[in-house]
Amino acid sequence: MMQFFQGFSQYYVLVIGLQGVCAFHSIRRGTQSKWIWIIVFLPLVGSLAYIFTEIIQRRHVSSVQEGVATIINPTGRIRKLERVLKFSDTFANRTALADAYLAGGNYTQAVNLYESCLTHLFSNSEDVIKNLIQAYFHLGRYEDIIQLAPRVAGDLTFLKSPASLMYAISLEKCNLPEQAEQAYAKLNLRFSNYEARYRYGLFLLSTGKRQEALKILQGIIDEAQHMSRSEKGTSTGWIQKAEQTLRSLAQ
Repeated sequence: MMQFFQGFSQYYVLVIGLQGVCAFHSIRRGTQSKWIWIIVFLPLVGSLAYIFTEIIQRRHVSSVQEGVATIINPTGRIRKLERVLKFSDTFANRTALADAYLAGGNYTQAVNLYESCLTHLFSNSEDVIKNLIQAYFHLGRYEDIIQLAPRVAGDLTFLKSPASLMYAISLEKCNLPEQAEQAYAKLNLRFSNYEARYRYGLFLLSTGKRQEALKILQGIIDEAQHMSRSEKGTSTGWIQKAEQTLRSLAQ
């Protein structure tokens, strides 16, 4: 019986505390006329309903609205981040602005900021390096990619990023076939990386390795036959390219 009363007492204290927090939050936000009686007369249910509706859901809606605003007016977000960086020049603020530049196609500005981030403790920041590789790639700075990528090329997360394919393409464009083949081969994984594998097939064709190229391209087609449309997703175009290439080679 004593344990029952102790448990009930703890529950009561928890509910009262929750009630007090919700009431205080409601008064601060000016929503007390809508919520205060619900919180008072339905302590637990009312408080949980308040937390979900006025705190959790509002934050979610705010996050969605911010995302939509970024899509509609990306320049506005960039200007905001520029002001934040001017006020507080930190690594986090630099990378946030650099990421916004990259997403907005401002590749030169992104490069300048990313390069300035690769100092001292952050000289081997994997995220910064991967994003810098993408910015370099869009500017056609393939030799810079070749110099930078080895810092992170051994990491598993690098192989799963767009930067890994950009590294392989850069090696090919800089006439380093052996290194390019090694980089492409690491991306030749079943049921994934269809763009990389298609490009790998074309690379093998360009180096006279026809049978190996046919095997890569045929593997893409065979896998696609076991995939639904939703599973193919954005890979559909690369699968179709593989089919077209195989048909042209068969003629």
